[in-house]
Amino acid sequence: MFSFTVAAVVFGVVFLAELPDKTALAGLMLGTRYRASYVFAGVAAAFLVHVALAIAAGSVLTLLPHRLVQTVVGVLFLAGAAVLLFRKDGDEEDVKKPADQSFWKVSGAGFMMILVAEFGDLTQIMTANLAARYEDPLSVGVGAVLALWTVAGLGILGGRTLMKYVPLRLITKVAACAMLLLAGFSLYEAVAG
Repeated sequence: MFSFTVAAVVFGVVFLAELPDKTALAGLMLGTRYRASYVFAGVAAAFLVHVALAIAAGSVLTLLPHRLVQTVVGVLFLAGAAVLLFRKDGDEEDVKKPADQSFWKVSGAGFMMILVAEFGDLTQIMTANLAARYEDPLSVGVGAVLALWTVAGLGILGGRTLMKYVPLRLITKVAACAMLLLAGFSLYEAVAG
């Protein structure tokens, strides 16, 4: 039976935990370059997969080797930062317009980015723990998915709005620096943990 109370509690917990996380940054970066609806479709599908895994696995996800997960995440962030920092800069007009991007290419990029970056993430583990605690997979799943979709939507729309006021080059450099910081933090957790 569905519980609005459990779904609301899970929504609040997951939303607050995910808001300052890399999802908003990823959504913001994708939202600056591609059609928002295409990005959201891919990101939303990836979050459905993550929540389904968390619900199915329950607390088993907390048993994954923390060092390994953090090392992989750190390396992926370093790769993402390198791509942003070292790609050839053309004029901002050279950046493909959202209409020039196919739905499958853009949504696929959003799906893969979130699928890889969020695996073993705090909110996925929290969702697994909440599913085990409440023993109500439907309510926990709905609350978690809606929270993750809300954060992603805010990031994507924020990216579209930001593009109106800030040059893409500056956004890219800031995002690369943020990815470097996240890579450093993840690798530090892998070594220290």
